[in-house]
Amino acid sequence: MVTSAPVPPSRGIRPIRIEEEMRNSYLSYAMSVIVSRALPDVRDGLKPVQRRILYAMHEMGMRPNQAHRKCARIVGEVLGKYHPHSDTPVYDALVRMAQTFSMRYPLIDGQGNFGSVDGDPPAAMRYTEARLAAIAEELLADIDLNTVDFSLNFDDSLHEPQVLPSRLPNLLINGATGIAVGMATNLPPHNLGEICDAVCHVIDQPNCVTEDLIKLIPGPDFPTSGYIRGTQGIIDTYTTGRGRIVMEAKTEIEEIRGGRQRIIVTELPYQVNKANLVEKIAQLVRDKRVEGISDIRDESDRQGMRVVIELRRDAQANIVRNNLYRHTALRSTFNTIMLALVAGQPQVLPLKRMLTLFVEHRQEVIRRRSEHLLQRARDRDHILEGLLLALDVMDQVIVIIRTSDDAEAARTNLMDEFDLSQAQAQAILDMQLRRLAALERERLQNEHEELQKTIASLEALLGDTAKILNEIKKETRKLKKDFGDARRTEIDPMEVGEQRVYIKRVPCDTYRTQNRGGKGVRGMTTREDDALMDLVVVDTHDTLLFFTNRGRVYPLKAYQIQGDTSRTSRGTLLVNLIPIARNEQVQAMLPVKNARDSAMLILATRLGEVKALKEGELTNIRPSGLIVMDLEDGDELVSVAQIGDADEIVMITEKGQAMLFQVRNCEDPRKNLTPRSRSAGGVRGIRLSSDDKVVGMAPVTSDGHLLVVSQGGYGKSTPLKNYPRHGRGGQGVRTFRVNDKTGPVAASRVVTDDEGQEVFIISAKAQVVRINLEDVRVTNSRYTQGVIVWRDREPDDYVASVACFTENDYSTGGSLSSDTVASQTESHSMNGSSSDGHQIEAPSDDDTYANSVEEDMDENEEPENKEE
Repeated sequence: MVTSAPVPPSRGIRPIRIEEEMRNSYLSYAMSVIVSRALPDVRDGLKPVQRRILYAMHEMGMRPNQAHRKCARIVGEVLGKYHPHSDTPVYDALVRMAQTFSMRYPLIDGQGNFGSVDGDPPAAMRYTEARLAAIAEELLADIDLNTVDFSLNFDDSLHEPQVLPSRLPNLLINGATGIAVGMATNLPPHNLGEICDAVCHVIDQPNCVTEDLIKLIPGPDFPTSGYIRGTQGIIDTYTTGRGRIVMEAKTEIEEIRGGRQRIIVTELPYQVNKANLVEKIAQLVRDKRVEGISDIRDESDRQGMRVVIELRRDAQANIVRNNLYRHTALRSTFNTIMLALVAGQPQVLPLKRMLTLFVEHRQEVIRRRSEHLLQRARDRDHILEGLLLALDVMDQVIVIIRTSDDAEAARTNLMDEFDLSQAQAQAILDMQLRRLAALERERLQNEHEELQKTIASLEALLGDTAKILNEIKKETRKLKKDFGDARRTEIDPMEVGEQRVYIKRVPCDTYRTQNRGGKGVRGMTTREDDALMDLVVVDTHDTLLFFTNRGRVYPLKAYQIQGDTSRTSRGTLLVNLIPIARNEQVQAMLPVKNARDSAMLILATRLGEVKALKEGELTNIRPSGLIVMDLEDGDELVSVAQIGDADEIVMITEKGQAMLFQVRNCEDPRKNLTPRSRSAGGVRGIRLSSDDKVVGMAPVTSDGHLLVVSQGGYGKSTPLKNYPRHGRGGQGVRTFRVNDKTGPVAASRVVTDDEGQEVFIISAKAQVVRINLEDVRVTNSRYTQGVIVWRDREPDDYVASVACFTENDYSTGGSLSSDTVASQTESHSMNGSSSDGHQIEAPSDDDTYANSVEEDMDENEEPENKEE
């Protein structure tokens, strides 16, 4: 066996464990990328390469009022002095700071081809030219006044600023995007004027909260304009530093000859490539995933963006547009991560913290600037004091100078004779003879007095933090005045989900009859805060009329709703069947077999107005819908009913008031509710208190009862004969005792004593209770709270709507069809019915962008992630 002694380590070689070396080296690399490349500083909002480009252009004298210079020269200057890396990232950074579609306020004024929103690359740096933009001067202002720290460059031959003084809140107004090691930043741009207002507000109210700032900064302001849908993502971003902001293109629908329509896209979501978008739409048409498009072309020019999407004659523009939002980047998501360097450390920053750090930076800059100016003023004033003294004793000064052997002796003699400093004595020696003139002396005296005022002012400023903050506000207001502009991106407070109206049909026997107070079964899969609203029984060939809160009506045949829908499925998105506009919500749905002029509809609004309309007015409704009522500002349609043979209607409010009045066959014909044209408004039906609103309206039958159900699950049935008749426009009488336990009135229906009458109670979370009407107590007293008709509900669930039927309504095999208006904040939903029970499949969705349409899901299935 051969053995050998261990080899002693050579001189200068130190043994290191490989895992330790890899760990240390990786951490060094990661911190270098984080601090020196990828992330912006919270103070000036710039990455190192951007800061070096701007500083190099400043040193080269490339001011906004100077001529443009070749970008190749700028890149060479940056590489040779400050940024020892490839020329490609330097030029890419320069190009981005000059692109009007990338930066809300470009910092570089470019001349030549700097790329386009179609993804075209910029021309080579030898062809393009650039200079500093006027607003970039605000980033570099006062940099020569010792306002920031400088450090040695890569070869210790020059100095470069560690941060720019930055009067401009650049990080917020231009945003930032960067991927470091294990972290990334993605800040949206904002409007300068709004950010300036917020900076001043933080100075005035240091204890303000995010809600106060959102009033000043409603949201990001993208350079490509467009829309922001919903405010929750904005709130999350400003509160936590992370959020999901939904962006949407600006589109218009135009009518063209031949009864056709076209969709015009004039503004895109931020960072969307227009050429790729057009190609994506064309591919969807070829694959027949989006129907109704006959042609698409890009007509954009120097005047602005214009993408034209022409539709076939039978296509509905709103439906096609919704499908494009779903499948393409016309609706995109900006996932915000407000990450920046704070004292060299990466931190996720809420809005207020970011504004506060900027104000602190400006305080430091103004303090250092003031100290520098103060010292310079004191030095100059010190010289002036010596000159003025010399002028007073000029004869003696001349004698001392003439009798001195040389300049050095003369300076020393002056210092000894008049107690002067070396600088003062040297200034006297350097003084020109013209200073002896009376006018020159007066100028020196005036300069001395002005300097005294400047010194006093700077000393007062440095001694009072409030004055420094006022100086910041003054500079910030000037920024807004000089560079502020109007907001480009519009914010629609309606979330994308708020227009989700689902419709489905299932057999009536899907729901078994239960006893009063039952828990119910799940009627359909819902999202959080979704709610169902109504149930109707129709035949397959009946027409369903959908009335929206904006006073419009849309038609849909029952057979157009696909069948084979399971009990728990959500159904089909209604916007794929009827063209509901963005600001509309479905409020009522009526089944109509044959519209007749003799039949009359009654429409009621939330603020208590009513209107009569002949059913014949709703024949031949075009698919794009019709206006059925002119609404007052702030009002909306809440209920529509077929009056049949009834002469009276009853209106019920959230606070439990009921108003019963006659609408036709009145003794005085002038009191009749005369049918009006579709475009007309209504008349007052009930006078409301300031905090009340109408929740329901129904025709009155001779043997009818008024069924009222509260959100807390309490219900009661009261004979309508117990209600006094009033003239239209009164306050009505109390019909339900509302308290904390019962909650406000959720819904009301007029029911009869017919055998087999059943009540469907639908909760906000889609629990459906089917009970017999006879299980609901009939009480002659109007001022009661009734009995519990629905229990065992979840703590945050509540009654959303009520529907009533008799066995005759569906004894021939009818089935239920349901629509759900879903919202993340306030939900409304509707259920209809049809004579067949086929499942409705929602359109599939394999697009990588955030979409407004969800697929059908089983009850326990989680929605798939729609974000890229």
